[in-house]
Amino acid sequence: MARRRQGPMPGVYPIDAGEAELLGDANRDGGWMLSVDGVPQSYVDLDDPGYLDFEYMQLMAEVVDCLDPARADSTDPIDAVHVGGGACTLARYIAATRPGSRQLVLEPDAGLIQLVRDQLALKSVRGLKVRITDGASGLAALPGGADDLVVLDAFTGAHMPPELATVEFAEQAARVLRHGGVYLINCSDGGRLTFVRHLIATVRTVFGFALLLAEPGILRGRRHGNLIVAASAEPLNDAALTRRAAGGLTQARCVHGTDLDRFAAGAAPLRHGDEIPISEPPRSLWD
Repeated sequence: MARRRQGPMPGVYPIDAGEAELLGDANRDGGWMLSVDGVPQSYVDLDDPGYLDFEYMQLMAEVVDCLDPARADSTDPIDAVHVGGGACTLARYIAATRPGSRQLVLEPDAGLIQLVRDQLALKSVRGLKVRITDGASGLAALPGGADDLVVLDAFTGAHMPPELATVEFAEQAARVLRHGGVYLINCSDGGRLTFVRHLIATVRTVFGFALLLAEPGILRGRRHGNLIVAASAEPLNDAALTRRAAGGLTQARCVHGTDLDRFAAGAAPLRHGDEIPISEPPRSLWD
């Protein structure tokens, strides 16, 4: 009788979009890095889903923790939709910190999801379902007003798929959200931050309130990196997020209100058919 495999196996695996690599963390027994075609996509700690290694993921978690405007540390269960799967790091975090949550991941790469199921214990995440579909089609098929959180964390290589950065896609996210729900976006940019400025203009066309979280070096254009955008039809917890971002491990800034007005001044919303100003990071970022 063949022995049952215990734990993930490091190595390179074929997926629909190319190749994925799993690499164990020498400093954490349960830590695993998932890369796709050489670009780091996810980090998970199978023993401690509350541990978030990527700095941008820590900022996304801060937004999740502050979903309730009356409290900055709510543990109430939520309903969430994730556009983009990877290793489902944020979904694992929500399942651990908000027990009873119901979550759906929309991911077009069936091979990637099968790898995460086989190697990174995806079936152990309670309340999580996965649907193999692209983000636009998957979100359009969902009922309106059913979710507290829509997360857009989808990448083709090192940048967001352009069709997901549009007013039309943001309108679908707004349709799916309940009153007061939050649209949470992870994007990457650098230099003049042209893409994220347009993205903020885009979400503000649909939602009444928005904010931006990022490290100061990225905001000043000194290096390429991840920026987090949050938007809602209701006021966001700006004060709590400003404190938590500045006091966390990432030492990030929260840009909102008139500061966000100035940041995005002159940027036009992005619509289907527009030329999307994608910024490609230097390959040396991961070498």
